[in-house]
Amino acid sequence: MANSSFPSPERPAMPESYGLNADGVTFTPIAWEWVTARLEKSRNYWVATTRKNGRPHVSPVWGLWFEGRIHFATDAKSLKAQNLDRDRSCSVHLESGDEVVILDGRAERIEDESALERFLHAYDRKYSIRPEIGPGSAPIFAVTHTTVIAWTESDFPNTATRWKFR
Repeated sequence: MANSSFPSPERPAMPESYGLNADGVTFTPIAWEWVTARLEKSRNYWVATTRKNGRPHVSPVWGLWFEGRIHFATDAKSLKAQNLDRDRSCSVHLESGDEVVILDGRAERIEDESALERFLHAYDRKYSIRPEIGPGSAPIFAVTHTTVIAWTESDFPNTATRWKFR
């Protein structure tokens, strides 16, 4: 389920040395449509999870910005799947350091057959492949974002923008 309320863009909390409040810096928030366009066209998404011992684990996946959330498939025995089954908190970010989009949120396995079929159809359109699903195969995770941060390197810190969702 996508987030139903849409918050206003605001400045992210960053150390003073990043210059967000420096003289001559004008907050020029990025449009949410800019964020979703990058999420839709991205081929690779980096998913950060936490291992059982508290150490971070980051791994690239193919996925979709689909129905208002990031969705991806991964092997059921993968470290990221094991981590998410234990602790649903995660972050997802795109590859670019020039057009930055970072989502923090919670992942859940998609079990509903209708939702799975919609995901598989959209995934096949994007990547020309359908992940195997079913017992013992690739679970599909959807990340509901609680915070999104974005900026463009060419106009940082003016464009550093944050949205907080419930």
